[in-house]
Amino acid sequence: MSKQIATADTCNTSRRSLMKATGVAVAAMSMIPAATATQALAQTSSWDKVFPKSDNVDHQKVSFKNRYGITLAGDLYLPKKRGNEPLAALAVGGPFGAVKEQSSGLYAQTMAERGFVTLAFDPSYTGESGGEPRNIASPDINTEDFSAAVDYLGLQSVVDRERIGVIGICGWGGMALNAVAADKRVKAVVASTMYDMTRVMSKGYNDSVTLEQRGQTLVQLSQQRWRDAEKGNPAYGPVSLELKGGEPQFVVEYADYYKTPRGFHPRAVNSNASWSLTTPLSFMNMPILTYIAEISPRPVLLIHGEKAHSRYFSETAFATAAEPKELMIIPDANHTDLYDQMDKIPFDRIGEFFGQHLA
Repeated sequence: MSKQIATADTCNTSRRSLMKATGVAVAAMSMIPAATATQALAQTSSWDKVFPKSDNVDHQKVSFKNRYGITLAGDLYLPKKRGNEPLAALAVGGPFGAVKEQSSGLYAQTMAERGFVTLAFDPSYTGESGGEPRNIASPDINTEDFSAAVDYLGLQSVVDRERIGVIGICGWGGMALNAVAADKRVKAVVASTMYDMTRVMSKGYNDSVTLEQRGQTLVQLSQQRWRDAEKGNPAYGPVSLELKGGEPQFVVEYADYYKTPRGFHPRAVNSNASWSLTTPLSFMNMPILTYIAEISPRPVLLIHGEKAHSRYFSETAFATAAEPKELMIIPDANHTDLYDQMDKIPFDRIGEFFGQHLA
C-alpha cells in the first residue's frame, strides 16, 4: 500500500553550464585539465572522506569492472559485529557529480553500522574510477554502473545475493530507479533527494524549456561536437560553483556543501572541476524513468525534503511508480540537507525498509 509520510533533503552539473545546456545557451568555454584513467585508478589508501570513520565498521578499497569494461573504484563497508551467515547488501551511488568520499560513502557507512554490507562507488569517468575522457556522464553507462556494483556484491562470500538493495542519491536516485526497473536481482530501492537528470537536461527546471529552446540547445551541442572533434578532446565549462553573486538559492545551497569543508573533495566534479560541454547530449533523448512501474512488485521508497527545489522529481516518480511504494517528505529540509545532515536523513526508516524487504 502506498504511503506519503511527513517526518523529522548536486546534482550540480556545473549549475551554470546545466542551465545553459537546458534552454538558454551553451557557450564556448575553455578547456580544463582532465585526469587520465591511470591517475584515476591510483586509489588512495588513507581515509580521505568528508565524514569521520566509524569504529563499528570495517572498510576496504575495492575495484570491479562494469559491462563496458570500465574499472570502477569503490569503498566496501562491513559491520564489525557480523556472524558467519551471509548478510544483506546495498549498492550506494550519488549525488551526480560527487564522489564516494562524500554523501554516498556516508550513507554506506551508516547502513553498514546497521548490519548491511554496503558498497559506495565512483561512477565511470569520475573520481577514482576509470574511463576516458574524464568528467563525462551517460544515462546508459551510469545505470550500468549500479548493476556492476550488484555484480560485485553478489560475488562476495559475506553477501547473500538474494538480498541486495540499492540506494541512489540526487541524480543517482534516477539512475537507481532505472537500474532496478531492468535488473530483477535487486529486491528493493531507495531514492533520496532524487533528480531525473534526463528530464532536467531536456526540459529544464520545472519543465520550463520550450521545444524551440530545446532545438536551439541541440544545435549548439551538435556544433560543439565539431569543435571537440577538431581539437581531439572535449571542452569543459568553468570550475563548478564558483559563485559570483545573484545565483538562485538552491545553487547557493550546493556551494555550501561542495565548496566548503562540509563536503568539499578535490576529486568531485562539483567541488573542483566541471562536466564536458557535450555531456547533456545523450541525456536529452533518453528519459530514464519511462519504465519505473516495472520495479513492482519490488518496493520503492522515495525520500525528499519539504523545501527542496527538486521535490517535484520524487512526486512525479511516486505517481508513476506502481505499488508497493512510499514517499517520505522530510519537514523543513532542502535538497542538500539529505546529503549529510544526520538529524534529517531518515536512516531509521531506511533501515526498517531494507530490514523488511531484504529479510
